[in-house]
Order: sequence, then structure tokens, then C-alpha cells
Amino acid sequence: MKNDVIIETRGLFKRYPLGEHTIVALNDISLHFSKSEFAGLVGPSGSGKTTLLNIIGSLDSPSEGSATVLGNQIESLSSRKAAELRNHHIGFIFQTFNLLPVYSVFENVEFPLLLLGLSADERKKMVFEALEWVNLADRAKSKPAQLSGGQSQRVAIARAIVKRPAIILADEPTANLDAENSHHILKTMVTLNKELGTTFLFSTHDAKVVQYLRRKISLIDGHVASDELCQPA
Repeated sequence: MKNDVIIETRGLFKRYPLGEHTIVALNDISLHFSKSEFAGLVGPSGSGKTTLLNIIGSLDSPSEGSATVLGNQIESLSSRKAAELRNHHIGFIFQTFNLLPVYSVFENVEFPLLLLGLSADERKKMVFEALEWVNLADRAKSKPAQLSGGQSQRVAIARAIVKRPAIILADEPTANLDAENSHHILKTMVTLNKELGTTFLFSTHDAKVVQYLRRKISLIDGHVASDELCQPA
């Protein structure tokens, strides 16, 4: 890979058996992403967006071809090495927030840091920095049930960014939000992308998300239909 390329796929296929048939979720995908990109995989449901995101995030492996993330070949990683890659270098944002309801906002954001062997003081500093980035430091003691949908997604962003990962993978992050909250969340992500140099890669079919992308990769039936640079709103 070139020095600034941190994600690369070559001839990537993903197949799933379905009875006597085989479903081809990804069909010969070759892409690369550089540091600090703000890019999106765009397409209808079933186009392969989430499957590709999961392989890049080391949650799944390709059936054929290669995926290299931060110098790690995903198809060759052991479960332990894949977990280390995720724990240290990749943040995830999901449409359902996935906050732990019995824990406070602080504890939800702190959770990824517990796996890194940091001291309590280091964790506290990093959590409050992340909450400041999303303007929720004043809700650190709140439980998820006390938050709005927009606030919950901002907590999810703080949790993803707290360890300052090289890559953030966001799977339909605005699907459960209204237009106002969607735009607020996306502007927050744009700011973090610029300030931290984090690469953001979205899976989406939301036109509101597409407005903010600087690169749009359209997937149809597991193929790359187009790959274009964009002028964000």
C-alpha cells in the first residue's frame, strides 16, 4: 500500500450458502481509502454495504481476495489479532446506538478504554475530552433512558472516538434520527474528521449523509457501480 493508504481491498468476494444456492454479497471489490477520508458506501438494502464494512472492521472475513487495514491482512488474522485491531484502531457507530442501559453516559464511553490497560485518571481525562467533543460533558452521569435519540447517538460517537482510532466505521448512523438531529450528528463527525484526522467510512442510503461525503462509492448487487469525489454541503 502507499504510505497514506490505510484501507485496501483487492478482488474481494463474499459468498454465503443458502440451501442449494450461493448468495454473492460482494463481487470483485477493489478499493482503497487514505488517512482522513470522509467517504461513504451508498446503495439500497442488500447491495453489500454492511458486509464490506464488517470485513474492513475485521468482524468478518472475505471468501476470496484480500482486505488490508492498517497493514493487517484481515483474511489472515487470528481472532485475537482481529480483536486487538478493533480495540486499538477502529471505532464503530451503529444505527441502534448500542448503549448499555444500566450504565451511565460516562461508563458507556469509558468501556472501550477498559480493554487498553489505562489508569483510572487517564480514562477519566479521555472520556471527558470525548464528551466535550460532542457537547455532552454535562450529561456524564445520565443513563441512556434519560437521553434523546440525538443525544444517544452523540454518546455513541464519543464512545467510538474516545480512544482516537485511525478509522471510524459508521453503519447507517442516522437511520433512527430526524432531519435536525441527523444534520447535527453529521456536522459533529465532519468536525472530528478535520480535528483528529480520523478516517470516516459510512454505510448508508440516507440522502442527508450523502450531502456531507467527500467521496461516494455506489454499490449495486455487490458491485462497485461508481466511485466519485463529491463537494459536500
